[in-house]
Amino acid sequence: MRADKFLNIVNLVKRRAIAQDMCENGAIRICGKSIKPSRDIKVGEVIEMVYLDSSKSFLVLQIPNQKTIPKNQSHLYVKEV
Repeated sequence: MRADKFLNIVNLVKRRAIAQDMCENGAIRICGKSIKPSRDIKVGEVIEMVYLDSSKSFLVLQIPNQKTIPKNQSHLYVKEV
């Protein structure tokens, strides 16, 4: 699944356009490297989201099959590390 789509579906960002912008500006990293919005996300990868004053890391637990998931089910797909 595309990185921008994944971030939006699991409710880490509000809109896919925001996820695309973050990827293009180097705010989303995997293994310390900036990624493109079209990069495939795989189970077991750690996604780092870099903000102006902090950063958060999330472990990918599974890839969603649906277009949207409820916010209260986000913990089934990602876990903050």
